[in-house]
Amino acid sequence: MFLGTSGSAPTARRAPSALLIRRGGDRLLFDCGEGTQRQLLRSSIGLVDLEQIFITHFHADHYLGLPGLLKTFALRMREAPLTIYGPPGLRELLGALRRVFGKVGYPIELVELRAGEVLERDGYKLLAFPVSHGVSAIGYALVEEERPGRFDDGVAAALGIPFGPERGALLRGEAVRLADGRTIAPGELVGPARPGRTVIYTGDTAPAEAVALLFPGADVLVHEATFAEEEVGRAAETGHSTAAGAARVASAAGVSLLAMTHLSPRYSGPELLREARAIFPATVAPRDFDLIAVPFRERGEPALVKGGALPAHDQWEAPVA
Repeated sequence: MFLGTSGSAPTARRAPSALLIRRGGDRLLFDCGEGTQRQLLRSSIGLVDLEQIFITHFHADHYLGLPGLLKTFALRMREAPLTIYGPPGLRELLGALRRVFGKVGYPIELVELRAGEVLERDGYKLLAFPVSHGVSAIGYALVEEERPGRFDDGVAAALGIPFGPERGALLRGEAVRLADGRTIAPGELVGPARPGRTVIYTGDTAPAEAVALLFPGADVLVHEATFAEEEVGRAAETGHSTAAGAARVASAAGVSLLAMTHLSPRYSGPELLREARAIFPATVAPRDFDLIAVPFRERGEPALVKGGALPAHDQWEAPVA
């Protein structure tokens, strides 16, 4: 869910950086620009009691929404703990921000991450990877574990395998011995392991070359595209990427879909989209409250849903870009 897609400063149509990934019951917020809590309130999920927030770096357009969000949680008498992750310098930043949001009645844990560190979760992991922005900064990748291969019920019935623990064991990759003495190997009726999904968020960076090395074939790459290629010099000076630069990263990595964000207010979006698609056709430029649905690969390709993060009564048709 794209809660903020503008670069550096808000516009009338775009808020600063904020991205929410929903996986099962988990709600993971990446960056928290100015006004993020209001964007959440406007969205279809509302202002839920987030358990984890991930900050990519400490430029104001990526964290300025934290004080208000933390204070609102306190006013709502939140008790559940909150963990905030970010690169080195996070503790110093939150120490300074406490003067703004004051005392809260719930525990806040601060975890400083460096590129290469991994957070293990139930069924997936979050990896911090290196980006290039001229300051202490990291990107994040959500990488799901492989899933068991497809179980062929027809073959199981033909082999006389009863419903129950035997089928569960085969699905786990274990051979089973049936009552009649036959031993059935999982390869006889369970297909090869199926890949999980991978979603990458770079935050602000020059073209993130590490993506192709670390996450080839990812499902979705959310890469900043602050400038058009005509300002490639300015992009290099400020540690940002052009739309063409993001597209070249996506092409080298062989991702299924590139989503460009952090667009400079000087652009409306379509011009950056045309530039990127000339290099990597599977590119979208989401607006605030668009979402990307990421199915398992055997069920289809990732797809942009315009306005899909808005409640049904507030749906709107975003301009086609």
